[in-house]
Amino acid sequence: MFAIARSKTHFISMEKRLEQLPKLSKETLPETRKYFKMLKKRTPKNLDVVMKELHEDEFKKTDCLSCGNCCKTTSPIFIEKDIQRISKHLKMKEHNFIDQYLERDQDDFMVLRTAPCSFFDATDNSCFIYDVRPKACSEYPHTNRKKFIQITDLTLTNTEVCPAAHTIIENLKKRIPLHYNKKVKRS
Repeated sequence: MFAIARSKTHFISMEKRLEQLPKLSKETLPETRKYFKMLKKRTPKNLDVVMKELHEDEFKKTDCLSCGNCCKTTSPIFIEKDIQRISKHLKMKEHNFIDQYLERDQDDFMVLRTAPCSFFDATDNSCFIYDVRPKACSEYPHTNRKKFIQITDLTLTNTEVCPAAHTIIENLKKRIPLHYNKKVKRS
């Protein structure tokens, strides 16, 4: 099994990370919410650059094929271009693809009817439609996206699903510490 480094001397398997993630994300959620609230008030100009660096560093160590938790537990949003591209790849009419695989969620987005994903191969965590997968899948967990500050709510959700996203956000809090509830004595 693929192992990733948490530090230079400490290795944790992806299986162990997935086992620990629900507890870790629950423990850090209030602090992360507070952090994002402060970050929105005082957004550093270099936030997107820092996020890109943290994302790249983490994904040098994290192999998504050793995880697949996003495919096992959540659905991406399918935009019209995704539906067109995937249905063409599957040699299906768009309306048949929609009828067979998709439904509208409470926010009126097109999402998968089932979890795990219909195109997920649990034997090796691969994707049957990888080359034409939805844009939301190819960009997941969205931690290297420009204007990151606009998707902090989505990121909070993703830290509960993706061990890499959780690690990236914990590293962000160390890299750009924000001090809240500290009184500053003025002279």
